[in-house]
Amino acid sequence: MADEFEPLIVAFCCNWCSYAGADNAGVGRRQMPPNFRIIRTMCSARIDPDFVLRALSKGADGVIVLGCHPADCHYIGGNYRARRRIALLRLVLEQYGFDPRRLKLEWVSASEGEKFQSTMVSFIDTIKALGPTPVKSAKTIAQEENAVAHAVKEA
Repeated sequence: MADEFEPLIVAFCCNWCSYAGADNAGVGRRQMPPNFRIIRTMCSARIDPDFVLRALSKGADGVIVLGCHPADCHYIGGNYRARRRIALLRLVLEQYGFDPRRLKLEWVSASEGEKFQSTMVSFIDTIKALGPTPVKSAKTIAQEENAVAHAVKEA
């Protein structure tokens, strides 16, 4: 079906574990949907809440943050800080009318290519069930304005 909703996912991956896990999934030739874009960060704690909010405001249908397993962070406690930050960010998103399931935090190590693949497929399925983002993209707004202007011109 050509008009089936295909979500756009932004995935923030820590350099040391999750990004390597994504690479492991690719090297292992695991089938993955093409719906996500990876942004590599040095640590999951380096993901500013503004990055998540900006991704959602620019039209991402979901954001997933992937980091090292607790107690395995290369920066000692970075993933604990990320966990607290994401929990608070979910509350903020809910206040703005977003379903908090549009933001996910998961731990994936470098050797867990299969887990990376299953996590991404599961998250994409969740976002498909939720539907498109409630935020209109600039392109959608421009198209709607053009349609209105065209209708007014013809009337």
